Amino acid sequence: MTRTEYHVVPDGGGWKVEQGGTTVGTYDTKHRAVSAGREAAHGSEPSQLVVHTADGRIETEYTYQDDPYPPAG
Repeated sequence: MTRTEYHVVPDGGGWKVEQGGTTVGTYDTKHRAVSAGREAAHGSEPSQLVVHTADGRIETEYTYQDDPYPPAG
């Protein structure tokens, strides 16, 4: 089963949550975007929330439901 991925990314002067290239929501602070991203990810488990820094690098990841890593074997 594949996971739905959500990304919290910078958006001009604010932040947005994206899923599959579609903007789920825009927010004035990173904290609000992360909160909204967690809510969206919990609503579509199995899922993953990837939080980026202001320069676009990955800061942290949250996995909801079963994490297939490390792979069995």
